[in-house]
Amino acid sequence: MRQRTRRWLRGTALAAGVTAASGMLAVVAAGRRWRAEIRRHLEDLHRLGGEPPQPVSHDALAKLPQPVQRYFALVLPEGQPRISRARVRQAGTFRMREGGDPESDWAPFTAVQHFTAEPPGFIWDARIRMAPLTTVRVRDGYIGGHASMRGAVGGLVNVVNAADTPELRAGALQRYLAEAVWFPTALLPGRVTWSAVDESHARATLADGETSVALDFEFTPGGEIVAAHTPGRLRALPGRRGEYGLVPWGGRYAHYREQGGIRIPTEAEVFWVLEGREQPYYRGRNVRIEYRFAG
Repeated sequence: MRQRTRRWLRGTALAAGVTAASGMLAVVAAGRRWRAEIRRHLEDLHRLGGEPPQPVSHDALAKLPQPVQRYFALVLPEGQPRISRARVRQAGTFRMREGGDPESDWAPFTAVQHFTAEPPGFIWDARIRMAPLTTVRVRDGYIGGHASMRGAVGGLVNVVNAADTPELRAGALQRYLAEAVWFPTALLPGRVTWSAVDESHARATLADGETSVALDFEFTPGGEIVAAHTPGRLRALPGRRGEYGLVPWGGRYAHYREQGGIRIPTEAEVFWVLEGREQPYYRGRNVRIEYRFAG
């Protein structure tokens, strides 16, 4: 009896080992496929990317709203070359579940985000650690006027896989506009148009093809952008597949630092406003930023 038990235990252990090994191999293979997919998206992003126009001239910005003029005078030196590409390494926490305590359910993440300025585009490649052995891979992107989003446990089991739709494009382009503070020559007049709101706010509108989005930015008296907000960003409605509604959305920026002569915020928090209450879901810091300049 003991011998049979030992044989059963050895067989069970062997089977468990084979199952675990098979699982590990599947995760490794999924990771390789994920990286290959990211490389293909980056090739498309960079292939479409062009060169932005001439360097910064503060004299050419004299007709902008006063807070916007102060912002560009603060963050961009005269003659600054335009940024054609940016690569941002990020770390922070991401909230995976809404409702209940807004300070709960935060998971650590790391990410690399690639941007192009002309035309506007980005790829966000993130790893969110849900548990010691469970990681969710997330890819969010806007390339050539088309948006996509995919999230998969271990890069293997999809939890979201959203194809290009007008709603997804608008949301992705609005995200791009909010994050352009990290490579601020993309906010110069051109694709972006600025309109006055009041002494501390101005509205930026960004158009790409048939998609046009806007955000209201808040400025300090010294010129820093400290917040962005819209009363209506498109958001998938829970329990109503394929339906979207306009929901207030915004973000805050902090801890400006100089990067290659350019001043940018290094920390950000992003939130939805649900049932009259802010529900943050992203708190991150930029660990490292690399620029490629035009010319």
